[in-house]
Parts: sequence; C-alpha cells; structure tokens
Amino acid sequence: MNKYRYPIDNDQFQEIREQGLLYVDKTDMMYDLANRYKFVFLARPRRFGKSLLCNTFKAYFQGQKNLFEGLKVMELEKTWQTHPVLHFTLSGLKNCSIEDAKGKLEAFIGDYESVYGRNEADKTPGAKFRRLIHRAYEKTGEKVVVILDEYDSAIMRLMYDPEQLDAMRTMLREFYQVLKDEGAYLRFVFITGVTKFSQLSIFSELNNLKQVSMLDEYSGICGITQDELDTVLKPCVEEYARNLKMTIEDAYALLKKNYDGYHFSENSKDIYAPYSLLNALNDNKTTPYWFETGTTKSLIEHLQHHPEFNPLDFDGAELSLGAFNAPCESAETPIPLLYQCGYLTIQSYNKEDEVYNLHFPNYEVRQGMVSGLSNYLLETDNLERDAIVLAMSRALKRGNLSGALTQLRSYIATLPYDIITKKEWMAKKKREAFYKLLIYVVFSMLNSKVDTEVKSILGRADVVIKTKTDIFVLELKVDDSVENALAQIDSQGYAIPYEADGRTVTKCGISISSEQRNISHWRITDAEGCICNEMKF
Repeated sequence: MNKYRYPIDNDQFQEIREQGLLYVDKTDMMYDLANRYKFVFLARPRRFGKSLLCNTFKAYFQGQKNLFEGLKVMELEKTWQTHPVLHFTLSGLKNCSIEDAKGKLEAFIGDYESVYGRNEADKTPGAKFRRLIHRAYEKTGEKVVVILDEYDSAIMRLMYDPEQLDAMRTMLREFYQVLKDEGAYLRFVFITGVTKFSQLSIFSELNNLKQVSMLDEYSGICGITQDELDTVLKPCVEEYARNLKMTIEDAYALLKKNYDGYHFSENSKDIYAPYSLLNALNDNKTTPYWFETGTTKSLIEHLQHHPEFNPLDFDGAELSLGAFNAPCESAETPIPLLYQCGYLTIQSYNKEDEVYNLHFPNYEVRQGMVSGLSNYLLETDNLERDAIVLAMSRALKRGNLSGALTQLRSYIATLPYDIITKKEWMAKKKREAFYKLLIYVVFSMLNSKVDTEVKSILGRADVVIKTKTDIFVLELKVDDSVENALAQIDSQGYAIPYEADGRTVTKCGISISSEQRNISHWRITDAEGCICNEMKF
C-alpha cells in the first residue's frame, strides 16, 4: 500500500489541500504572474495541470489564505486581498454547434448572474459578460479576476471547417472583446488552452495579452520538473522502486524514459507529464496513461489533411520561429499543432537561424502515436497486431532477423489489396510511401519488446534494433536494390556507433516492391560485409 496519496483524478486545489493530497508547490510562479502582468495566456498540452493552476489562481484571488499554509506564496503575499473571480471552464463547449456553444456560454454566465444580478435586456454572451463584470465590481468594490480555462475547446474540431470555424470565432470574439474593453474593471485575466496559434485570430483585439507559454522562467509552472522529482518527490520514487523491487536508479531511469522529455522554451526546465507520472507512482506501474486518455482519432484526423508527411519523420523535424506564431488552421505542416498538443517537444533551439528542433518527448508518446497509426494503417485489432509483434520479437531475441522479416512479409501479404484506396489521404501519396511507412510502424511497435529506433530526418539508419546479444542495422529501399541499401549503411557509417558496443552487429538491406506491395528482397551481412542470409521473392 502506498504511503503517499496522489491527486490522480482531482484538479481542485481546495480539495487537494484540504484532503492532504500530494501537491507540488508552484505558488511562487503563480504569485509572480499575478503581480507582474494583467492579461496572461498559457498554452500547454492536455492533462498537464492547467486546470489545477486555474483553480490555484482562483483560491489565491478569493483570499483563501488557509489553503496556502506552508507554501511558497506565504512568504511573498502580505495583504491577501479578496476579489470577485469569474472562472469559466470552456471544455463544455467541445463538439458543440454554434447555438449550443452560445447557450452553454450564457449558462456559465448565468451562474454568476445569480450572485451579482442580471439585466434581461442583455441578449448576447458578450453583452451579458460585460454587464456581469460591471456588477461584480460595483457590488464588491474590488476589481474582477477572470479565468478562462481551455479557451480553444470549441474550435479545435472545427479547424478544417472554415465556415463553422469562422462562425464560432465570431461568436467567441464578441465574448473575448469584453476583456479588452473593460480593462479598468479587471485586476487579472488568465487564459489557458492547448493551442496558442488560433488565439491570434480569436483575440485579435486583445493585443496586450502576455504570452508566457515559451518563457524560460515559467517553463515549469505546469508539469513536474526533474528537480522536483529529485527533491520533493524523491520519497515517492523510493516507494515506487521498493514496490517494483528495483533500485532507485532504475526507477528514475524507467520514469524518465516513459514520461520525461517535455521542453516549452529555449532554455526550458526538463518536464515530466504530471498525469502520467503521478498515476505511475500511484499504481506502481509503467503504463501509457496520457495516451490512454487521449483521442488518437483527433490526431489521425489532423494528419489526414497533410498526407504528404510521414508521421514518424516528425521526430527530428525543424520548425522556424515564425511557424510557432502562425494560426494552426493555415499552417503548411501538421507540426505546429503536434507540438502544441504534446506529441512533439522542443529538443533544442538554434538562435542564429531561429529554428526549433523537435522530437517525440518520450517513449509513452512515441509508442502511443505508433499504436494509433498501426490500428489505422493496418485495419487490424490489437490481438492480431500484438501477435505479429510477439512473433517478430521472439525471432529477433534468438538472433534470427531473417525469421522476423519472414513474419513481417507474411503479415503484409494478408492485408487487403485495396487498403490504400480505403484511405483517401493515403491514396494521395505514392503507394510505395505507404508501404515504407507501414513497415516503419511495425518496427516501431517492436519497441515494447526490444529496443528499436526508427529513422528520423536527422539521417540515421532507417531502423536499428537492439537485443541483449545483437544490434541489427536496417536500411529500406523502395523499388531499389539491396546493394544500394547496404552501400548506404556503409557510406553513411550507420553501424559505426555500435562497433564498440560488444554485441554482434548485423547489417541488412531491404527492398520493397511497389508492384508486389511487399518486401521483395533482403540481404543480411555481418559487420565485415559477409552475407549471412539472403531471400529474394
């Protein structure tokens, strides 16, 4: 039984504090934001603690001093002045029609009108919101705090429906415009969402909105930093290690591999996904919690509008500074939204070229994306998919690369002939690109059984597989020879990093025939180039 109690299903700051649940203190950054800026916007992926931060702001501005005993803000705040707080969680507007979204927005406002009064003459959400702010100020004599959580919920699914998107944006813009007009009545405005791009078109009039999403000093305001895991949460990791009967060093490595790796600014702190990390500590497991609660469907829908991109090539992609500030709905690639949604994160920043290098943050995200793509590409159930992965991994662990490729080739042969034409977005691509992507995905799925790296645009080998005894370096060619594939491994030195590893290094060239729609030839050699196995179909 765990000694520590984790808020795995609770983002209510008041309940967390009153019930003695684990809370990682971010109140110094909260205080700094609240007293440095008036209009603040923060973008973070889902399940990253934005709602908890909103509720912390709410308690702070409501003067609930007792909830903050022992926290950093107690050394900073001296007055604890109480303000009226209008807190809107807009996730309820998700997947709504324009009229339904308008009705729900008016209902949210109505909850506060029951406290501060209403005027029946006000007919639109914007008009109601404006008068609500005035009445809250007049009734309390204090300036108003407005908190808008998940501002973009209503528009995310409308990104590729220009007519509906424009109508929704028009309705919301009238609501948000109030914040600009009524600044004299406002003490603090805090807005959160997943995407920071579309806000440029929704908040076009709110030109004093301070973007803190990519500022170094606030990079750790949501999520768990490496320093916090090493200090505040160290007893939790020690308990996790004991329960799993592993060393503390191995426990840290396991958590880091699965849940670490997020960076939100040029010199960002190292951030762990809080939802996944706390669930892992609570359950004494290592499970893809973040992806299990996500909607792979929305990811696939987004990728369908960019059929020219291989999703696995996003690992290592570069994005200019300008692309980070472009509206997602008009972006030329899916990469900006994938970054905002947490599928990609900043690996490094080239200040001279103003270019960000992006990667999958961790194993959980990479394998979650692969799993979602495999179900879509292969049109198969999990049992069938897992069976091929298990058979291939067993062959590889025996050092039998040829056996693994035979399993893969047989499986591809069972796929329906019209599998590409069933997917209109894939039909736009060259057919051979589909099969190369398919093979990448299958090899990526092996990572649950063996250590697999898959090609990125950085130029490493297409696939590298590591077992306890072997390292396999694979290069794939479409309608090209295995000789050229093996020549590329040698000329680019793909096998060199593993020469001193101590395990047996094997090289393999694989040719994929777009006519056969399958692997047509492979040649396996040892490190010196001597042929160990070759199959041609």
